[in-house]
Amino acid sequence: MSGKYDLVIVGGGISGASLLYTTATFTDIDSIALIEKEDEIAAINSDHTNNSQTLHFGDIETNYTLEKAREVKEGAEMLAGYLENRDPDREMHDKRSKMVLGVGNEEVAELERRYEGDGFGDLFPKLRSIGREEIAEIEPKVVEGRDPDKELRALQTPDGYVVDYGATTQSFVELAREEAGVDVYTGTKVKDITPTLDGYTIETTDGRFDCEATVVAAGSHSLQIAKELGYGENKVLLPVAGSFFLADDLLNGKVYTLQMKKLPFAAVHGDADVHDSSITRFGPTAKLVPTLERGRISTVTDFLDVFGLNAAAFLSYANVLSDRILLPYVLRNLVYDVPNVGPKQFLPHVQKVVPSVELDDIERAKGYGGVRPQIVDTEKKSLDMGEAKIVGDDIIFNITPSPGASTCLKNARRDTLEVLEFLEGEYEFDEEAFREQTIEQFPRPDGIEEGDTDEDAGAPLEPSPADDD
Repeated sequence: MSGKYDLVIVGGGISGASLLYTTATFTDIDSIALIEKEDEIAAINSDHTNNSQTLHFGDIETNYTLEKAREVKEGAEMLAGYLENRDPDREMHDKRSKMVLGVGNEEVAELERRYEGDGFGDLFPKLRSIGREEIAEIEPKVVEGRDPDKELRALQTPDGYVVDYGATTQSFVELAREEAGVDVYTGTKVKDITPTLDGYTIETTDGRFDCEATVVAAGSHSLQIAKELGYGENKVLLPVAGSFFLADDLLNGKVYTLQMKKLPFAAVHGDADVHDSSITRFGPTAKLVPTLERGRISTVTDFLDVFGLNAAAFLSYANVLSDRILLPYVLRNLVYDVPNVGPKQFLPHVQKVVPSVELDDIERAKGYGGVRPQIVDTEKKSLDMGEAKIVGDDIIFNITPSPGASTCLKNARRDTLEVLEFLEGEYEFDEEAFREQTIEQFPRPDGIEEGDTDEDAGAPLEPSPADDD
């Protein structure tokens, strides 16, 4: 097969699919194609077994600054509004309680400071600071069996969106395919991308595609493709594989613990599964792996392509992994996958959430978990949190670890505007209709409008500087 398109999107996970939906539905671009190497859409990290199913707002993610939370919040509200609008029967998502738990005087003080002094209570109108009795009403197992003399507090919100990102991805693609000029190719692997006078030629296992603009949203492979075209030379990846442990229905919603300082990885949390409330997941662990996809040895060579095997990459890895907090954390996480030993070592993390859990109550979740590409800057020799975007000549490369799924529509809006510039103003974006179908569908407390704080419904929040996006 072959084709000529205005825009080709490489990657059929939630990032590529949300851009397909946005450009197909809300612009007048004539012809758009999405190319996915797997036989199914959302087959890798977007699959519901390969992520924690959390819609990140920044309210209980204690490794987020207020500025980062403000940035993520808008993106999460866009996706939440889409789900409220498109999924009234909650086949793709559910909505439950969500809280971050502080145990002991130090953690309780940190939560109170975050809520009152740092402004998170103002930024998130539905977020409440609650004590032991209210925690017990919402999540009985969190309090049951806990030392009554131990200080306990939580920041809790009803906006605990549990999302099947795979099903959401498929819904984006289904809606996009209703529009004229949209083609979706699965089982089609990109072999080469070559710049031309008019854009790019994309050679695939199923033929050649010519296009004026390209967006590569292929997860860890995005940087690999970028480097082949001479972009992103100052970046390498630190692939982190997340795993989970399963237990019975111990929790009604999501319960997070406080983030360890200086760590970019998620703190261990407990989650009721989106499709089966009788299952509680605990995790994720964070194990470094030399692959770009979980369980696929064939992607070791892809990792080496991205790594580059040069002095700057090795020195950057050495600098990142020599950190006195990060190195012990990495080593501990290697143990969690060891049979018999791993569950015993992980059990205290589960017991911090649910004290009464015993070793026989948890088991490794076989077949769960994906690889998240953490980005390392080889010039600064540092680990960068969040997402990376590389913009070239009529091409964008997106590398989207967490919270990339949560902010997929916000990223899609940003990339749509960029693509329209690539296409030299030939087409238009109906942003008003886009917002009406997404963020304006997000339910807010009475009297609170989009952009308001809870203290003053008429005082908009200050715009935040861009983060790692």
